[in-house]
Amino acid sequence: MAGITKLELLLQNIAPVLATEEFVFCVMEEGSYGDLRELNPVGSFLEDEGLTLILEKSVAAKNGMFFECVFRKITLQVHSSLEAVGLTGRVAAALTQRGISANVVAAHYHDHIFVPADRAQEALQALSLLSEERP
Repeated sequence: MAGITKLELLLQNIAPVLATEEFVFCVMEEGSYGDLRELNPVGSFLEDEGLTLILEKSVAAKNGMFFECVFRKITLQVHSSLEAVGLTGRVAAALTQRGISANVVAAHYHDHIFVPADRAQEALQALSLLSEERP
């Protein structure tokens, strides 16, 4: 099934859902894909500086991993195409207006927005309002 590319449809059907878990970003400086897979990261990215793992906070803490900030994940339930234009910009703008940082991870079916845990409800409200706007 192909994802939606039309911005108006994406916004109308954005349907953000806030996960209950808290997440952190941890770095393994000399890591490679597959390292620490037993920690069940929800995401990873290999950069020149190391392997970033997105882990549940409780898992990272239990394993003595360093992290700086704590986030909650908001998943946009709309099936957005990886080729869609404008959705990330609208999400970022809505959160920027409220001074909320946004770490966006795009997967095949959905976009996932990691926001500061203490601002998660406010971020969810801001993103929910996007369904009432028009591009």
